[in-house]
Amino acid sequence: MRVLVTRRWPDTVEHALSDSFEVVLNDSDAPLSQADLASAMGEFDVLAPTVSDTIDADIIAGGDRCRLIANYGVGFDHIDVGAAKAKGIAVTNTPGVLTDATADLALTLILMAARRAGEGERELRAGAWNGWRPTHLIGSALRDKVLGIVGFGRIGQATAERAHHGFGMKIAYYARGPKDEAQALDAEYCATVPDLLAKSDFVSLHVPGGNDTAHLIDADALAAMKPGSYLVNTARGGVVDHDALAEALISGYLAGAGLDVYPEEPDVPAALLQLENVVLLPHLGSANAETREAMGMRALANIEAFAKGSGLPDRVA
Repeated sequence: MRVLVTRRWPDTVEHALSDSFEVVLNDSDAPLSQADLASAMGEFDVLAPTVSDTIDADIIAGGDRCRLIANYGVGFDHIDVGAAKAKGIAVTNTPGVLTDATADLALTLILMAARRAGEGERELRAGAWNGWRPTHLIGSALRDKVLGIVGFGRIGQATAERAHHGFGMKIAYYARGPKDEAQALDAEYCATVPDLLAKSDFVSLHVPGGNDTAHLIDADALAAMKPGSYLVNTARGGVVDHDALAEALISGYLAGAGLDVYPEEPDVPAALLQLENVVLLPHLGSANAETREAMGMRALANIEAFAKGSGLPDRVA
């Protein structure tokens, strides 16, 4: 069985995959072209893409050999799942193993934005710091502040646990309905996103990407946030209207933001690059060695199950 891995995976996973299958690796580790991806559908039994690959209907129509798209990652809004299903191609992802790493990074962004850490490091490295003074780079405390979680799944809950137990923050959350897991955090349920935004000092986004959540945080949503509050996004870039966010940051209506994801990666919205009060990270949510290896092993488990004709453990379509 032939497998195409579109980007380089951790060595241990690549070796394990190569022990069982005929594997073609992308040695350059640069994004494959849409033409290359379309050709792969007729040359490989399994396509193993990442979030940097757009697997749209045209790609899926490129050939008839591929029968499994084994995504390396939990989000799959970059894959046209409907087109794959219509063609009898299974789609899997790697849920669960990213939870702690992404929640850790959400807290990193909250802390960096609140304490203006990015501004401080840039000032120091530029040789512009002229010593301690009482009014220098004053930020926000976290204790007793309200953290609003938009999307109370595994990552949202893990972020809330860290913020509540580790930093004494109060938790509010929006989900489709109240969650039993919220009781241990004394978390307040909000039935609508605007209700959550209006009471939160910090807002952290944990919803899937796609049409249903596109520009969920638009100009109206940003206006519903508390003046002087903060927005953090480790979900998908398309959830936020970045032009509207830039305006809210420039005006000072929002005190700050922390972003790890963008709508057209690797491009970062130009309006944000010049702002001091936004922390910009290069999609590091799952970027620790243990997590990236676990993601690959989860993808491998799905490929192995497919080869055996067994049920796919992480099938999404």
